[in-house]
This record gives sequence, structure tokens and C-alpha cells, in this order.
Amino acid sequence: MEQVDAVVIGAGVVGLAVARGIAIELSKNTDSPSVYVLEQADSIGTQTSSRNSEVIHAGIYYPQNSLKARLCVAGKELLYDYLQERHIPHQRLGKLIVAVNSEQDKMLAGIKERAQTNGVMDLVYLTKEQAQALEPELMCTSALLSPSTGILDTHSYMISLQGDIENAGGTVVFQTEVTSAVCSSTNISLRTQSGDTIDAKRVVNCSGLNAPVLAKSFEGAQSTLIPGAYYCKGNYFLLQGKSPFKRLIYPVPEAAGLGVHLTLDLGGQVKFGPDVQWVDDPNDLTVDPGRGELFYEAVRTYWPSLPDRALIPGYAGIRPKINAQDEKTEDFKILGESEHQIPGLIHLLGIESPGITSSLAIANEVVQRLFY
Repeated sequence: MEQVDAVVIGAGVVGLAVARGIAIELSKNTDSPSVYVLEQADSIGTQTSSRNSEVIHAGIYYPQNSLKARLCVAGKELLYDYLQERHIPHQRLGKLIVAVNSEQDKMLAGIKERAQTNGVMDLVYLTKEQAQALEPELMCTSALLSPSTGILDTHSYMISLQGDIENAGGTVVFQTEVTSAVCSSTNISLRTQSGDTIDAKRVVNCSGLNAPVLAKSFEGAQSTLIPGAYYCKGNYFLLQGKSPFKRLIYPVPEAAGLGVHLTLDLGGQVKFGPDVQWVDDPNDLTVDPGRGELFYEAVRTYWPSLPDRALIPGYAGIRPKINAQDEKTEDFKILGESEHQIPGLIHLLGIESPGITSSLAIANEVVQRLFY
């Protein structure tokens, strides 16, 4: 096969954003760039991108100078601008991070300070009375208001990204699973499950849950820095009935996640989650109704009047972790030529939350590394 300009592996939200960025960059110098997005499923965004909270994050919690912090803060502004320009459904609802005891009151000050070091300057400290004036059903001892947190229709966003790719001359190819690759200093030769070979000048591995495993199958590339793949399931339960809240409600963060929080979708449906459940099987997407008892206990710490039998099992998603359960949560990993010695190859690993918020900023980062 003739060598193509670029291949992006994976048509989730980050893969589509990256392919869009590459196609637009290449189209500056050629009328018909050959950019392909190879997706093993039969449609876009069938894994992590369609099984999450659909929240636009502010960039509050992440360690200073981390990729998550930098790309989330930059990506949030890019994403809001894009959604508004394209008339994609979204709402800047705001969220409350709530403390429910004196120990958590002290933690809020640290959260606000970390947010400021990340460039998030709009957090507002609220007393118990101020928070309850905004959300009368809320029980807390204090709270932080994040006015720049919001929600979006992720699928509409991905459809728009796909349209941008195609308008720039790129193509999304479904039911095409990349299984391995052979790398040289001038070419990356991809092998698919069907036995086809695709030669590319540039390859970006955005395959999500499978990204670390696939990265290790690139022959000729250094693999010592590629982490293992671990899977952390997040279960969601839905509220039967009308929401008593107008904003998102988050408890103080916990290990591996942000606690069982309350989010709203654009239709007003309340969902609680995700929780933290480490699993071995990334295809395990069942929601155990028995976990509902844990949800009632967690939610009633900030909404004590949650009625009995009000929660029903919703859906589950898998966080593509690159750290084990007993290890420190890893940052995004963007491995380029300096890590694996192959020009034109980038692996995106551990792209969990805030991946959707960061997607356009991640795309810009990839374009910078590939072309500049």
C-alpha cells in the first residue's frame, strides 16, 4: 500500500480530536491529506467516551505542572469555544464541592489553593448557609463553587469532530482493529486483524483501554517506558424522579476517583457515580444492583433526604488506568520519539478523566510534537 500521511488508532473522543487536528494541519499544505482513523467497533465512541459523566471539568484537583492540570485548563476553554461555535448542546451549570465535617472543611482550602496553582481562579468559598441558599436540599458544613464546570452532549461533539475530519480530507474506517506494527526510522507499518498492512508516516495510538497493550506490540520501538494496563470500573445509578438540585454536587475527592457525585444530563436526568471498582475484565460493564446500598450511604452524606428505592442501576464505564490499585494515580502519558526512538509515533496512555475536557488541548499537543 502507498504510504499514508497519518493514522490515528481509535475513534473515541480523543482519537477524533487528534485526527481532526492532524487533518487540519496537513490540509494547510496539501489539498487531499491521507488521514485515517481506524476503529475496531462499528461506530464512534463506543467505549470510555460513551460511558462517563459528560462533565466539562474546571481543572481543580490535578497535581501542579501535570499534563492533566495543564491540558484540562487549556482544553476547557477550547472546548467551550468549540461547542458554542458549533451550537453543540452544553450548559455551564457550575458545581459545588461539599465538605460534610470539620476535617473536610480544612481540605477545601487545599483544593482551592491547588486549583489556583493550576490556573483555575474562579472558585468561590461558600459557608454552609451560602451553599444551602443555592441548593436548599444540600447538607454540608462548607463548599466551593466552581462556576466554570459544565456538561455537554458528548456524542454530538464526537459527530462534529468526525465531520471536521472528513471536511479536511480524512476518513474514519470502522471494524478495523490494529493488532501490531513494525517500525523503522522512516515508516510505521500497521497490521490489522483482517491481515491488511497500512504504511504511515505518522501514527497516534489513541486506543484507550487497549493502548498500553497495543503500544507494546510495536516492533522496533523501545517499550521500557510503556506502563501496564489496569481497569477501574465506575458504576452509575439513576434517580427516579425530578432533580432537587440545579448544579452538580461533588464530595471531597477520594482515592482513584472524585467520589460518588451527583451530575445532571442535558435532559435533567440525575445520575450518581462513578464509584471505584477495580476489575480484571475491561468488558465487564454490568452494574450490580447490590452496590446501590453503597450509593445510598455515600449520597446521603450530602443529600440526607434521598428517598428509599429512588435509585436504579444505570450504566458502567471503565477508566483506562496505567497504575495498579495500590499505586499512586498516574498522569496522562504522551510518549513520543524521545521515549521510544521512532519518529512520527505517539502513544496516548492512561487518558481517563479529564480526557473529554482536555481533548482539543491533547490534539494541539500531539500536533506540536508531530509537526514542530
